[in-house]
Amino acid sequence: MHTILKSLLLAGMVSLSSAATKPNVIIIFIDDMGYGDVGAFNPSALQKTPHLDRMAAEGMKLTSFYAAPVCSVSRAQLLTGCYGARVSVPGVYNPAGPEGLHPEENTIADHLKKLGYSTMCIGKWHLGDQPEFLPTKQGFDEYFGIPYSNDMWRKSTELGKKVHPLIRNDKVVELLTDDKQHLLVEQYTDEAIRFITNNKDKPFFLYLPHTAIHTPIYPGKKFEGTSTNNRIGDLIQEVDASTGKILETLANLGIDKNTLVIFTSDNGPWLIQGKDSGSSGPLRGAKGSSWEGSVRVPTIAWWPGKIPAGSSVDDVAGVFVGDEGEFVEVGEDRGFELFGFVGMAGDGAGHGGNVDAGLFAVVEVEAMDGEDAEDGYVFFVELGEEGGVFEIVRAEEVGGDFAGVGDIGIRGFEAGCGIDVAEGVFGGVECLVVRFASDVADVDGGKE
Repeated sequence: MHTILKSLLLAGMVSLSSAATKPNVIIIFIDDMGYGDVGAFNPSALQKTPHLDRMAAEGMKLTSFYAAPVCSVSRAQLLTGCYGARVSVPGVYNPAGPEGLHPEENTIADHLKKLGYSTMCIGKWHLGDQPEFLPTKQGFDEYFGIPYSNDMWRKSTELGKKVHPLIRNDKVVELLTDDKQHLLVEQYTDEAIRFITNNKDKPFFLYLPHTAIHTPIYPGKKFEGTSTNNRIGDLIQEVDASTGKILETLANLGIDKNTLVIFTSDNGPWLIQGKDSGSSGPLRGAKGSSWEGSVRVPTIAWWPGKIPAGSSVDDVAGVFVGDEGEFVEVGEDRGFELFGFVGMAGDGAGHGGNVDAGLFAVVEVEAMDGEDAEDGYVFFVELGEEGGVFEIVRAEEVGGDFAGVGDIGIRGFEAGCGIDVAEGVFGGVECLVVRFASDVADVDGGKE
């Protein structure tokens, strides 16, 4: 399994700390959009999506991109790179609940903020609506939106009506009644353009999880009746137009060639909503199930000059990446270089031994002088408590039954210490891979 989403992000960020121009990143995350809702993925789609179709023609279609069956867990996986269960996120959070994504979890925004990025979340958060769980506590400088789904009304004692809190940063700025939901896509788009424009001269990360196209369906007034697919088609066309405006803004500001834009969905369509649901297209099933139509979602990656125009990838990718890891710079004086990917111990791929599931990745170490893999080692490593520090907890010599060589006492491999670490997923588990110069004892710290 390849985690193309993270690969695309990291493709331009491996050397961010030293790059003169850091790439901007925008993730547009739609709610309940199905595989059959975008023309580039389904020529028989019942509404027109010219801007998304152009985005696909100018970028890359990811035709086997997987989310989760429901929204909160999908959002947690996208932002943290971990399976929902690993970060204790259930299927869906309810309003005014005591739980949310723990503030100590590391999100994309947390990582990019450390690299000098301005960060903003606009739209449906749905990872906890209490102050300690809001986006401004999860690495985002700014937030504007509804903190959960637009069908999770609560009755206002002030207005006597069902409302949603429209929040800016950590303050409620409006109690939104249903008769104003038709303004949301336009408001979100305006906020996105404002943020992009204000940060055009510095790197930024924009996370835009639209409230649309979740029910109830409220397309903007300008889009009512514009499609042949009821009001759901109208709303899809509005989201398409919103995406077009964002891409146009990037081009007008002259920063399109320095911006990666990813368009995807949190899960498939909610078919039980009848005419108010999207379409799974050729796929079976819908939101909330384990069928393809529930978790395989239309995804486009766009980065002019970086991602080949008109390209398409069918490799399996998704909103999760396995265990967390870090890229670190090569230390030429210590003789490390990139090698390849291997799997978890005990995964049936020839890597013996038992480890606690999910705690360890396998690092294959091979001599750079062209010797066969039998002359290398397999290291079992664990990400340390301090981000970017990997502890080698044991090493096994390659060959035969992997005769154990014991604890070799290597500790504290920090960023820049001379190890080139790549990331990949094998059998659903992320692997960290390095190539090693000569002898284990030659590595700093290799002798106790």
